[in-house]
Amino acid sequence: MKTIIVACIFIMIILNLIMMIINVISKKTINDREKSSPFECGFDPKSSARLPFSLRFFLIAVLFLIFDVEIALILPFFITMNWSMLIQAFSTMLLFLLVLIVGLYYEWLQGMLEWTE
Repeated sequence: MKTIIVACIFIMIILNLIMMIINVISKKTINDREKSSPFECGFDPKSSARLPFSLRFFLIAVLFLIFDVEIALILPFFITMNWSMLIQAFSTMLLFLLVLIVGLYYEWLQGMLEWTE
């Protein structure tokens, strides 16, 4: 039991010595603003958070997510579809796609998909 305690103390002393040596010989870097700040997708994180955000960009992003989820729903649906209920399954998917296409057509008619005005 006593040898285990002595071994643990010896290991702790060696580890502390190694950490001190590493801190002494390690390359010290000068902290500047760019290296110490987090990367925020090209935006300056130190600036005001109240900058105007493009609503059109937000709408395009939401449309992308909606149609991305649509694909994620349709593919497994047809793979796991029960062939005895083919007409009901096909009509359900057509109704789902019709709602999405009508919504997209409405946004197109309203001019929400235009980048320039």
